[in-house]
Amino acid sequence: MSRVVHFEIHASVPQTLIDFYSALFDWKFAQWGEMPYWSIVTGSADAPGINGGLVPRRGSAPVEGQAVNAFVCTVEVASVDETVLKATSLRGTIAVPKMAIPTVGWLAYVKDPDGNIFGVMQNDPAAA
Repeated sequence: MSRVVHFEIHASVPQTLIDFYSALFDWKFAQWGEMPYWSIVTGSADAPGINGGLVPRRGSAPVEGQAVNAFVCTVEVASVDETVLKATSLRGTIAVPKMAIPTVGWLAYVKDPDGNIFGVMQNDPAAA
């Protein structure tokens, strides 16, 4: 069975999204040599999850209202409400408001300042 082991975020202005994700999730970014590529460490190596990268966008940013046309990564958070509030204060926008995933938790979809969509999930078996 194959598993996802890496993700990439496409950025029109890389520093804008480095600042956004660093402030929102405390992710750590490091430029990969002289290349326009940044590695992303999303957490401790002994915790579940994957790391990723950030690359300059090579085409147009997503158009407002277009259907999702890529993988959507979801990040586990302690509080969906607090994370969405923080994301919007950092110039993110709500793509899909918070909803219950019964017996799993709470989920919302957010757009970063460049229009990339990601999910935030709060574990809560009592969600209904």
